[in-house]
Amino acid sequence: MPKMKSNRGAAKRFKCTGTGKVVRRKAFANHILTKKSTKRKRAYRQGAIVDATNVTSIKRILPYL
Repeated sequence: MPKMKSNRGAAKRFKCTGTGKVVRRKAFANHILTKKSTKRKRAYRQGAIVDATNVTSIKRILPYL
């Protein structure tokens, strides 16, 4: 049986933690940053855990995660 292919776009966006949780980057941190507060922009830098409702679909498109 051939190897399964990972969705390459998703592979660049999601990583797995040591405990098996899926981590993503936060949205709204790329442009139009002048109106956003420093506190808000600092919060965007930290990664976020993917919600449990979306984990199954991410694991399906990333079989080797």
